[in-house]
Amino acid sequence: MVQKIVPEAWVRMPSEEELRAQIPQDADFPYDFGFYPAMMRLIRAHGRIGQAFGALFAQIMFSPEGELDRREREMVAAVAAAAQDCRY
Repeated sequence: MVQKIVPEAWVRMPSEEELRAQIPQDADFPYDFGFYPAMMRLIRAHGRIGQAFGALFAQIMFSPEGELDRREREMVAAVAAAAQDCRY
């Protein structure tokens, strides 16, 4: 029997230093808690898809349009993530 070797799948996650270099220090960045969340690292690891997802996220969370204010949007995001057992 011939054993087939399957390469491991992995995604190179950007380092903290790489993330800090991508985001201007003078920017009003609402998610800088002294560290960057794991989801941000994952999004930044995927160039084209990450940019599109980031733009969608910014529109959903920060658009002045809509019935929910920023705090309510954050609460919905947190509850939805918890309901899906999302660790990000």
